[in-house]
Amino acid sequence: MTTSKDFGTVITAMVTPFLDDEDNTVDLAGAINLANYLLKNGTDSLLLVGSTGEAAQLSSREKQYIIKNVRQNTPKDTKIIVSTGDTNTNRVIEKSNDAFDMGADAVLISVPEYIKPPQKDLYTHFSNIAKSVSGGAIFIYNIPGRTGTEILPDTVAMLAHENQNIIGIKQSVSDLDKVSEISIKCPKGFQIYSGDDSLTLPMLSLGAKGVVSVASHLQGKMIKQMIESFYSNPKLAMQYHQTLYPLMKALFVTTNPIPIKQALYNMGLISSPNLRTLGTMTNKDKEKLQDALKKFDTQKQMFLSKALTR
Repeated sequence: MTTSKDFGTVITAMVTPFLDDEDNTVDLAGAINLANYLLKNGTDSLLLVGSTGEAAQLSSREKQYIIKNVRQNTPKDTKIIVSTGDTNTNRVIEKSNDAFDMGADAVLISVPEYIKPPQKDLYTHFSNIAKSVSGGAIFIYNIPGRTGTEILPDTVAMLAHENQNIIGIKQSVSDLDKVSEISIKCPKGFQIYSGDDSLTLPMLSLGAKGVVSVASHLQGKMIKQMIESFYSNPKLAMQYHQTLYPLMKALFVTTNPIPIKQALYNMGLISSPNLRTLGTMTNKDKEKLQDALKKFDTQKQMFLSKALTR
């Protein structure tokens, strides 16, 4: 059995805005403004201080400031998920309990990076965490492209059946057979979210609930409409997907979150495109992004004008 907590269909993996100063200081006011903008434009839940939020470049204190300030300055019913993954089980437990104390509704815990644990040790890692945290739900984060290790469907299913607070997974794996296996083997109500914008629609057909999205920073309402259309008008959902697809790919023209921060800055939604270790976009990549965004705007207008006249 799983809990029934609903995080919606569109979860935005929110960037962390920085000020345009020498230290790239966290822009708390900017984070609050961006969070509220997202909630008004298609986002159901916010994922804070994840990889798109440059978690690896933030201090523990900075993460706490972001979580507390967004919690206190968004509507009371806002669902907040906090990324708390770590290579050390006890640190995950500590960070997760701290996140719940600060008002998080769920935590997202990635497979430990770099150390490449076998499946039996992944099972032990997540089992010990599930039994030692309280106050909210747990999502597993499966992203072998970053961590070097994939948690397999059988392991996910065992964890989900044995721990009612493990309610879902962010699945960033292109092998869609794995989505089918998770959907079949896990308890009814187990929530599967695509970790890749461009795989959202095909994953919905295999049992996924929605997406943990980067593109929703820019087109949250349209992504939500695509997901809603899937259940009532699959052909229309496919047309939404085809319209959104170039945008989804353009936001990964170079390492995430470099492009999305540049796009948000261009739109005036954050005060600078600055990152810490990653730096900013090259002029060549900026041109590619701008060209892709212009083409998307044209395609979107064409699509919407046709959709409205049906």
